Amino acid sequence: MDRIILSHFQAQVLLAARERGMAEVEVSADQGLSVTTVHLDDDGARFSPAEFVMWDRVKSIAGSPSSCYVVENGSVRPIQFYSEATQRLYSLYPTSGAPSMLVSGIPMHRIKDTDPHQDTLEKIRAIKPLVGQVLDTATGLGYTAIQAARTADHVTTIELEPGVLQVCRLNPWSQELFDNSKITQLIGDSIDVVVEMEPGMFTRVIHDPPAFNLAGDLYSGEFYRELYRVMRGRGQLFHYVGDPQSKSGRSITAGVMRRLEQAGFRQVRRAPRAFGVVAIK
Repeated sequence: MDRIILSHFQAQVLLAARERGMAEVEVSADQGLSVTTVHLDDDGARFSPAEFVMWDRVKSIAGSPSSCYVVENGSVRPIQFYSEATQRLYSLYPTSGAPSMLVSGIPMHRIKDTDPHQDTLEKIRAIKPLVGQVLDTATGLGYTAIQAARTADHVTTIELEPGVLQVCRLNPWSQELFDNSKITQLIGDSIDVVVEMEPGMFTRVIHDPPAFNLAGDLYSGEFYRELYRVMRGRGQLFHYVGDPQSKSGRSITAGVMRRLEQAGFRQVRRAPRAFGVVAIK
């Protein structure tokens, strides 16, 4: 069995089965991608001959709705790390579908009335067909790069914080990020990395930066001009902004659209289903 990843969703199923006196129960050990048979006894839940979780740990997981946990060699620990460079805490956040990531408590995907997988698909659809060479400016959990690689010739994805990739390696939904030869990962600040790229490299750009208050420079006209430079003629850009119905979302969207036009982009329009903006070079 691969690494076991649990959250309060699975822990609650285990506790309910124990309460009913069941000897075994079907549970996902990879956050919903598959199910496995877990054997229950007085001491805990056995996922395999080598992996056993005591009931007190199961109860602890059930009482922690904001964390995912990795089970390895009998130990259980939350999937999180603290970056000294950014002074932010990064953690894997469970949902009813694909997990999201919290950055200092802020989810990096839409999770209200949707899930991170569907959120990613909406972003992809905004500039479909996703073909040719694709630039993903913010790797995160890799969902965008993974989906883009299904149809694109190649995807280049950039991540600022190396520790985020530690979270990815433990997230079952992120494994194609490391296994797909059509995906190239780069580590660094997108601003610095894009400046070094050749002009006209990309047919599609997906710019899904952290919230404006966490990474305002990724919303700057200077960066938009660099994105314009590395795109091919008639290439399409999707820029995630946030809830267009919120007061802050409306304000940020208006500023983004204005700066994109000033950078040279045309046909700049809102993409409300994807909570973003689309533009063409």
